[in-house]
Amino acid sequence: MAGTIDGETISSGGLLMTLSVALRGAVRTVRTAVKIQAYEGFGRDRWQRTTDVLERLGIRAGDRIADLGAGGGYFTFRLAAATGPTGRVYAVDTDPDMLDHLRARVARERVSNVEVSATDPQVPTGHVDLVFSCDAYHHFSDRIAYFAGVRSALRPGGRLGIIDHDGTTGLMPRWFGHATPPGVMCDELKAAGYRVIETYGDLPGQTFLILSVS
Repeated sequence: MAGTIDGETISSGGLLMTLSVALRGAVRTVRTAVKIQAYEGFGRDRWQRTTDVLERLGIRAGDRIADLGAGGGYFTFRLAAATGPTGRVYAVDTDPDMLDHLRARVARERVSNVEVSATDPQVPTGHVDLVFSCDAYHHFSDRIAYFAGVRSALRPGGRLGIIDHDGTTGLMPRWFGHATPPGVMCDELKAAGYRVIETYGDLPGQTFLILSVS
């Protein structure tokens, strides 16, 4: 038994393999789209108060920024625009679907100042102006040790900006534990060697801290 695809005759085994590959590709495309929608949320620009967040991060042209838990790139590309062509954004995530999505978007939009990585950004010690993470803090394991290690990437005067759900609003944070109590976050980051320099309490259902190395 044989079939044809685009006029080319292939065996039944080859046809099944081709269909299987196509099906897996379609499933991955749908899965990625669902994940991106979950990361983006509905009306996120409004409840995330994105413009205010970027302003409070105090990004300057040429800054080097690590975006930890970049997800679908909601903040990655906004950070890249804020730091400009002379800056650099290291988009870090562990999800292969999101990494492929980020790389494809970087290529499609010809963004020259975003580097996508599946591990911690490979940057020289004391090189990063800002380490940023939004709504991913609750996913990190052994957070004190992890963020203690992140300190070495920060230049003198560099800052850590952390936003995470506080568990008071939203289906996922409240019902599935995708949140970190503010007191826990503060205590852990202090134990990791940071000092809170700014706290913003006007993000609904979220904690927003700016910290420096103690």
